[in-house]
Amino acid sequence: MIHEIATLAIDPARSADFEAAVAAARPHFEAAKGFVSFGLQRVIEEPGSYRLVVGWETVEAHMVDFRESDGFQQWRALAGPFFTAPPAVIHVDTVI
Repeated sequence: MIHEIATLAIDPARSADFEAAVAAARPHFEAAKGFVSFGLQRVIEEPGSYRLVVGWETVEAHMVDFRESDGFQQWRALAGPFFTAPPAVIHVDTVI
């Protein structure tokens, strides 16, 4: 399993609405091929900064299967209007 970690920046005044939008988008991730887990983390020291952490079976499950799906389009439609900068996405593999 790998984790997608997306750094998301939004207007802090819109945090509650953003969190509701991500909650509404969660089922689109859960329905995706290769989905494992989902979490949204708020950065305490940086208001308006979040980390979306999604577990996938493989990088391809995220970058190909999900990104080419209607679920990805739904995610972007729900959460995208809140972004104040393009998300920065990395993939990590747990080694220990």
